[in-house]
Amino acid sequence: MDSQLAERIIMGQLVCGGASLTCSFGAAPGTLNVLPANRVTTSMPIANIMDNKPLVNIMPFGMCSSPANPMVASATAAALGVLTPMPCIPVTAAPWVPGSPTVLVGNMPALNASSKCMCNWGGMIQPAFPGQMTIQVP
Repeated sequence: MDSQLAERIIMGQLVCGGASLTCSFGAAPGTLNVLPANRVTTSMPIANIMDNKPLVNIMPFGMCSSPANPMVASATAAALGVLTPMPCIPVTAAPWVPGSPTVLVGNMPALNASSKCMCNWGGMIQPAFPGQMTIQVP
């Protein structure tokens, strides 16, 4: 019984297209789009760690409040130092980490619900809802 509990704790939900994402500097949830080319599908295509392209895979999060974002910094300076959020345009250069290295999708580790992706403006992007609740991966 204890090994089953440990397995459930270690296992995470597999992330697929349509997953809801959050950013630590975003004002609204975003969506993960997964292109169906060369992929495994549930009701939606399953994501891997390379599904990190801004405005292709990762949609905007409403307004951005990161002072590292040049648009926010400029608007804040124009408002005499009062933080002024600006429209979010995600900038994600690195893949999702850590993914699920034992489950490959399109020859890359599958994306699980505990994976994170960093925006160049300092925001941490993570799945809020994986898009499905039936498939678990380590």
